Amino acid sequence: MAHAVEDHWRGDPAKLSGLVVTRYGHGVPTRHIEVVEASHPAPDAAGQQAAARILDAVKGLTADDLVLVLLSGGGSALLAAPMAGITLEQKRAVTKALLACGASIGEINCVRKHLSAIKGGRLALAAAPARVLTLAISDVPGDDLSTIASGPTVPDPTTCADALEIVGRYAIELPAAAREALLAGSGETPKAGHAGFSRCESHVIATAQGALAAAADLARARGFVPLVLGDAIEGEAREAARVLGGIALSAAAHGVPLAAPCVLLSGGETTVTVRGKGRGGRNAEFLLGLAIALDGQARLSAIACDTDGIDGSEDNAGALLLPDTPARAAAAGFDLRARLNENDAYSVFEAIGDLVITGPTRTNVNDFRAILIEPMNDPAKAV
Repeated sequence: MAHAVEDHWRGDPAKLSGLVVTRYGHGVPTRHIEVVEASHPAPDAAGQQAAARILDAVKGLTADDLVLVLLSGGGSALLAAPMAGITLEQKRAVTKALLACGASIGEINCVRKHLSAIKGGRLALAAAPARVLTLAISDVPGDDLSTIASGPTVPDPTTCADALEIVGRYAIELPAAAREALLAGSGETPKAGHAGFSRCESHVIATAQGALAAAADLARARGFVPLVLGDAIEGEAREAARVLGGIALSAAAHGVPLAAPCVLLSGGETTVTVRGKGRGGRNAEFLLGLAIALDGQARLSAIACDTDGIDGSEDNAGALLLPDTPARAAAAGFDLRARLNENDAYSVFEAIGDLVITGPTRTNVNDFRAILIEPMNDPAKAV
């Protein structure tokens, strides 16, 4: 995004400066905007330093200044500015616990906003009275600007009470100072109507729905009828696999909800409740669950990937599922149900050579899933 801003900047280059923070290995060369790298999905000191520098950079601005804020998925971890009274290590521990408990991204970011000095609209207030223009690439279901990167430049509709309810429901241990701040309401985020947002403008410029529409166009061009099931699918990855697998089996057997050749497309962000000690992100776990649901049915293949090129914290974007995946996995000595119970999808797809490794894509419109239903070989028996 910073590189694109430089390419399209039509003003005086001397008036363009800035700082962006991205994940390790995801930076690109820039001429005027400094790029630094930090840790994701758990924050680290590099992200904390970058957040502090960004807050310092917007201090003392005037109404004649323009702050251009470029947001995409990952900003919640990369802009690490723990609230007063809690340490970076404590913030890391809370983040890791939230990521492992099966909470949705909205729930995770609700808690993070109330433990932060920069999220939940606080960056916009720090920049006032400057004009703040936010351009966001959405990686969250529903494209909610208050959830993308935890909404540092928009009003926050969630409350301290909401954050407390979430940590209580998932039994997340909070630092004493954080719990006290939430109970007292001193960690409350700025709400709609606050004067600090009077000169703020925000636009979502890329979405999961846009990616699914492009995939649907490609499918039609290749002779497959597309059905977009939704861009905001959430819930446990393995449960989503059961549901989408059932739809795919119905399409293959009965031509309902559409007949082969067709492709079922979906986006959103599923979750994984970590119970085992294996490896794998939500897309690999989805496919492992789908492999069990489809049970090697012919004519059915699938792909599931995170569009940023990183499935959780691994080096793969996702994986492929083919009709012979269960057989090849069994031949390699894997019990698919046992591996699913261990959250060990990565090991299965790595062993049989079906990981999808793209490297950094430098964009992020959340997860992409496609289930392909091919026609029968015999036209007389086609569904």
